[in-house]
Amino acid sequence: MKAVILVGGFGTRLRPLTLSVPKQMLPMGGVTMLQRVVEHLGGLGVEEVVLSLGYQPEVFLKEFPDGEIAGVPVRYAVEPEPLDTGGAIAFAARHAGIDSTFLALNGDVLTDLDVAQLWAFHRSTGGAATIALTEVEDPSRYGVVPLAADGRVEAFIEKPEPGTAPTHWVNAGTYVLEPDVLDLVPDGARCSIEREVFPALVAQRRLFGLQASAYWIDAGTPEAYLQAHLDMLDGLRGSFEPAVSDSARVDAGAMLKRSMVGAGATVAVGVRVVDSVVMAGARISAGASITRSIIGARAVIGEGCELSELSVVGFDEDVPAGTVEAGGHFPPPTEWPA
Repeated sequence: MKAVILVGGFGTRLRPLTLSVPKQMLPMGGVTMLQRVVEHLGGLGVEEVVLSLGYQPEVFLKEFPDGEIAGVPVRYAVEPEPLDTGGAIAFAARHAGIDSTFLALNGDVLTDLDVAQLWAFHRSTGGAATIALTEVEDPSRYGVVPLAADGRVEAFIEKPEPGTAPTHWVNAGTYVLEPDVLDLVPDGARCSIEREVFPALVAQRRLFGLQASAYWIDAGTPEAYLQAHLDMLDGLRGSFEPAVSDSARVDAGAMLKRSMVGAGATVAVGVRVVDSVVMAGARISAGASITRSIIGARAVIGEGCELSELSVVGFDEDVPAGTVEAGGHFPPPTEWPA
């Protein structure tokens, strides 16, 4: 199996963290989000990965200069301009010379989906494409996919109005595609696989879906990114992750609860960290309180600060002593680029 992974987006929902790095290069525990995605694929038989790059491609090239991620060979396809999901998949597949059945997936989705099972189901249907589906409480944020009894997709409804979705089974962002699907995407054209390619395949009766109960989370928002860490700490991914890096320095007078602390981070006396992520090299000064928040790499939180309710501190940011914020962003949105 070969897999095209979409990692070219700007990650605007995860700002200010993604002002510094692409979202797939954000840490997820002790490794990057992308490493976790590729490691999972490699363990299920994927033999080569093609990264469809766009935003800050040099970050990926610097991190993985040897053409390998988690033991899986990797190729790079850098978009000349944003091509949307369908255009990006087609560009990367053509760049890598893929001419047989292949996987395509979103690089910000963390899942325990058995792609080998998805592949086998796809083979059994004889369809052109098969979508992995997951069940969610609020389908209005996703592509909703009602199925016939044989698994054929009856419609692809992208982000329906709340309360109007015919099912709670939605597009999980992992696909098995036949190479002729690429014929629906003109070379170099901007094209959405969700809004253009999939509806065209529905009309041809060549699109299938497989409902899966595996762990799944779209980690593309601060809330979901934090939840993905908490799920690892809670053992929902099959094993419990270490909460504190061996190289982190946590004062005996600090209190940590259900939180991850990255390599080289410092947590001073009297600090309270609950349901939060403290990235590598960050420094939490004495008496600070961090609750359900994300602290970026090498950020400095001043003494007595109180950050809560999904406050997000970007990389290398300094938060002045005594700052009290619920849901704050550092730097604030007014300082983000357009």
